[in-house]
Amino acid sequence: MDIATLGNLALIAAAFGAAFLAALWLSLILWTYRDIRSRSRDPLIRILALLVVAVLFLPGVLIYLILRPPRTLEEEYQRTLEEEALLQNIEETPLCPGCTRRIQPDWQICPNCHTRLKKTCHHCGRLMELPWNLCPYCGTPAPGMRREATSIEDALQNLPLEEIEEDRSTFPASAAGETFSSSATEDISLRKENE
Repeated sequence: MDIATLGNLALIAAAFGAAFLAALWLSLILWTYRDIRSRSRDPLIRILALLVVAVLFLPGVLIYLILRPPRTLEEEYQRTLEEEALLQNIEETPLCPGCTRRIQPDWQICPNCHTRLKKTCHHCGRLMELPWNLCPYCGTPAPGMRREATSIEDALQNLPLEEIEEDRSTFPASAAGETFSSSATEDISLRKENE
């Protein structure tokens, strides 16, 4: 081999090496652009990251890897969603109005301060909030709640006979300023006969 052939081979190897380094340089710049775009929305940080890699080449990539944000925007978004879900779970856990400690949704009484939290429906037995006048599960009015437009016959019809007799003996109709209608009295006597 003569010197001219070796010179040509060295020139070709140098050209391939230069082309490889140029391709590596451009690919690192492109990779840095894509990476910083997924990690930051700030245009100044994006430009600075590209300049560090473009000017310093391999040491610039090393510097960029040290200084880049640790998580991508997608990872930050997922983390934020997880934190919000945890906070929502914490906030949804009810607190006792008496002692502000955490309580379970199916507790009737707070075990710490003995505050009454819920009441049971007398018809279906499910738990109701204290201010509710009507059971949302079976539609039964809470005892002692006033019913609008209810006649005495309708009110007496749903009561057991023992309660009707106790009410009549305790509060006579004349003392309350009302009189039982004859149909209500007949209904009571018919119910007694059927038993």
